[in-house]
Amino acid sequence: MELLLGMALISLVIPALLSGLVAGREGGQQQVSRLTATALMDQALEVVRSVRSAGWVAFAVNGLYHPAADGTSWSLATGAQSVDGYTRVISISDTQRNSSGAIVASGGTPDPSTKTVTVTVSWSTPFPSSVSTTAYFTRYMDNLTFTHTTYDDFLGGIFSGTAVVNDMGGEVALGAGGSGDWCAPDLTIASLDLPKNGVANALTAIPGQAFVGTGDNASGVSFADIRVDNNHPPAATIHGTIDGYKTNDVFGEAGYVYIAADLPAPEIVIIDLSVSPNAEVGYFNAPANGNGSAVAVSGNTGYMITANMLYNFDLSVKTGERPLRDSNGVSLAGTGTQMMIVGDYAYVSLTGTGTKLQIVDVSDPLNLTVVGYSDINSAGATDVFINSTGTRAYLVTGSSASQPEMFIIDTSVKTGSRPVISSYDSNGMSAKGVIVVPGNRLIMIGTGAEEYQVVNIALEGSPVYCGGLNIDTGVNGVAGVIEPDGDAYSYIITGDASAEFKIIEGGPGGSYAMDGTYISPVFDSGFQTAFNRLEFNRSVPNQTTLTLQVAVADAVSGSCDSADYQYLGPDGTSNTFYSAAGAIPVHDDGVGYENPGRCFRYKAYLASLDSTATPALLDITVNYSP
Repeated sequence: MELLLGMALISLVIPALLSGLVAGREGGQQQVSRLTATALMDQALEVVRSVRSAGWVAFAVNGLYHPAADGTSWSLATGAQSVDGYTRVISISDTQRNSSGAIVASGGTPDPSTKTVTVTVSWSTPFPSSVSTTAYFTRYMDNLTFTHTTYDDFLGGIFSGTAVVNDMGGEVALGAGGSGDWCAPDLTIASLDLPKNGVANALTAIPGQAFVGTGDNASGVSFADIRVDNNHPPAATIHGTIDGYKTNDVFGEAGYVYIAADLPAPEIVIIDLSVSPNAEVGYFNAPANGNGSAVAVSGNTGYMITANMLYNFDLSVKTGERPLRDSNGVSLAGTGTQMMIVGDYAYVSLTGTGTKLQIVDVSDPLNLTVVGYSDINSAGATDVFINSTGTRAYLVTGSSASQPEMFIIDTSVKTGSRPVISSYDSNGMSAKGVIVVPGNRLIMIGTGAEEYQVVNIALEGSPVYCGGLNIDTGVNGVAGVIEPDGDAYSYIITGDASAEFKIIEGGPGGSYAMDGTYISPVFDSGFQTAFNRLEFNRSVPNQTTLTLQVAVADAVSGSCDSADYQYLGPDGTSNTFYSAAGAIPVHDDGVGYENPGRCFRYKAYLASLDSTATPALLDITVNYSP
């Protein structure tokens, strides 16, 4: 009995002892394998760091790799690697971030400045196992910055209702608007006689330069390039001319002018102002066989009106025949008379219909869409001006015995019927043009009654006359400019055959503009780069605001001059603005805003409800990674 009991006990204990011995032996081997695998994993991660340190471009290529000795240095070879029974693989992939900049596993946007690296080492004996680690590698070792902080840094930008001042070493502020008084205009500054005997009827301007068309008859030149010096008072001279057709409208920018010609083909003519003599280099033929009545340009897209049609055309290159973008264009509710492009919208004035204003969404250049309108009981609309934020439209019309000739329209919402906030009766003027200038003043010009009228719109619900000029030959066009040093002028063209071009000094009597924008000079990194972060300092007194948007673009034909700058906020849309430092949106679909890209600009939006106070952009720093 005792023998049987002993044998039974041995039969139970011996297998357990043997199993424990085997398990212990295999467990020890597994521990050794894990330690070896961890060492291989750590080595691979160090190799990745070494390769990353050698340069971002060669490193940041998605795929599967393994370490490879390359003389005295390391490199990454494609595919997995077998090392003494272990399989080692390095995975390099995109890192995604959400709109707040946080890393997410999915559903985000690829960050071109960060890569996800996962190293995995696996083995099969004594049983299948693996170790893995994940790390994030950035361009930080190559990060660079550019900064705007001095007077000269800001000076090369584009000013609209703003100026660069030097109160604190150089900053951008709302324009004080010159030393004159908009409400007390005079004609003491010398005027300019345009060539030949034509009647000037079209005018746009930028600081230092005016673009004039003489198309009311065939006796004048088609276009005159006028240069205005920065002296006080300024002097104007003819710099160049183009002849050959009547001109209905002009739009000018640095280096080029676009003419809406009184011709069925081509309706739009592109003039290169950088050559002497000025030369026609490109053109656009609209599908409709009519005359060009209005032209505008925004970025790399041109817009033109012929009768009741609005068309857009490509301007990524200025030469030759420019192609139509939206093949159907937009059919307007009436005859289009003038337009202004602000942001993603075109605002078109109309005649021959109860609808006097239409708002067209141009965010998709291949599909222009009418989204808003304003029906007004008035004479036909002749011109429209839009403030820099796109929230107000200032519309003028022909003379009416029973209705006002100027209307302020709320366009803060773009869709549907847009309400009229207030109106102003010019007492018989048949208006031809309208602008808004610093100091909450509106200038409308035309023929009949008092032909140059200044309206105080500080209380937009109750606009009131504050000054004007009788110019009996009539005023056919008006443009406002703020020079970089803060001087403010309106340029006008009149029916005075011996002195058509006149300059009127303005100013709001020491107060600041209501709002304005500043577009920075182009920063060309010289190569494709990721723009990472925007930081800036600002002064924002009570009742003022200052926000920013950014634009990153690909170069066109190796140059940033013709790049398509589309300004976006921190969430990657045109509807948001930076009020504090933040990440620069990433977007890389080959169209419009492109980050990574080569070309960078920023746009500042300044506004004040207090005419004695202005916000100021003190400095800005942009971090980027080659």
